Amino acid sequence: MYTSELELDVRYYETDQMGIVHHSNYIRYFECGRSDMMAKLGVPVDKMESEEHIMFPIVSIDVHYKAPAKFGEKIKVVTTLTRWPLAKFIDDQRVFNEKGELLSYATVVIGVINSITRKPARVPKTVLEKLAPYYPKEDQIGL
Repeated sequence: MYTSELELDVRYYETDQMGIVHHSNYIRYFECGRSDMMAKLGVPVDKMESEEHIMFPIVSIDVHYKAPAKFGEKIKVVTTLTRWPLAKFIDDQRVFNEKGELLSYATVVIGVINSITRKPARVPKTVLEKLAPYYPKEDQIGL
């Protein structure tokens, strides 16, 4: 299992008149967390698109809101790749405030497609090789 953490500032434009983050912004926070996770692995999304001709469309996202983030707070986005990926990623994502309180959580399913043909594809071997140290050998199908 691979986990990545990203700290973000809650910006004014992300809030509503009550000074709390509008629910739609959590989707953006989750996206930032996923992109940061890939970059930390050494396989940034833009490199996957330009060099491997792979894109990562969202298949589904199931979001739950527990408490609001507020303007001026720092939040932490925790992204965990829960299963060894083959043709899709399943990420568990969580957003916490500075006190460590859970604000929102989601399960995100991300597909893998070839950017030229737009047809389903496997997760590139370059990604699997970067993930290998975090998973038991018996899970490492496709390597």
